[in-house]
Amino acid sequence: MRKKLIVGNWKMYNNTQQASLLLHALSEKVKIHRDVEIVLAPSVLVLQSLSLQVNRRQFKLAAQNCYWRDEGAFTGEISAAMLQGLVEYVIVGHSERRHIFNEPERDIRQKVQAVLRSGMKPILCVGETAQQRSDNETVSVINDQLYSGLANVTSEEMPHVAISYEPIWAIGSGKTPMPKDVLMVEKAIRKQISAMFGKKAAEEVRIIYGGSVTSANAPSFLVGEGIDGFLVGGASLRPDEFADIVSQAFDDSREERK
Repeated sequence: MRKKLIVGNWKMYNNTQQASLLLHALSEKVKIHRDVEIVLAPSVLVLQSLSLQVNRRQFKLAAQNCYWRDEGAFTGEISAAMLQGLVEYVIVGHSERRHIFNEPERDIRQKVQAVLRSGMKPILCVGETAQQRSDNETVSVINDQLYSGLANVTSEEMPHVAISYEPIWAIGSGKTPMPKDVLMVEKAIRKQISAMFGKKAAEEVRIIYGGSVTSANAPSFLVGEGIDGFLVGGASLRPDEFADIVSQAFDDSREERK
């Protein structure tokens, strides 16, 4: 059984003091569950201080982004190599990186490779726009993103990769797709992974959902064995809400073991 994965993406919120207080609040609200891996992705500015504060049995840390070169004259960039020892995961290809900062598929592919090369785990984000959805291009768009983003990954490295399906039109909008539509995409992702890396890799890869996730709608996405967790945005900044989402994933894991 794949271990559930809940990732809290704090985005561009919280200075050093606020981040420390939020982590403290989360540590009091969120219970440790053997079957649920909880990852927090604060801004890179506070990663160092939080790495000294965090209980790594309770939370893992992630970076929201990185640069694909290991070092060099790239003013303002943070390489994957620089994140070693601070984080276990790096989010790659988030829709805000793709569409606000015009991050090309080439860079996303090289970032995935850089994260793996540096001994960390990439969370590769894929998803369609509202226009692509209305044109019935969801599966083809996601297949293209998977093929490009994972082109330099080997079969031996795939167990360290997670995929986050985040329909761009749902992020921060309060709108969410129907659970059956998310499961349809999940199956399409596993089919593409199988074509690229084999059936075993497709069965083992963790696929999480992101896009206006709340404690109210989380249970509907965890029905069956398809979706393995969530990439949570705004709700991860509210300790009670995030703790409830984690509990939903734990309850689902417990039901699967019966």
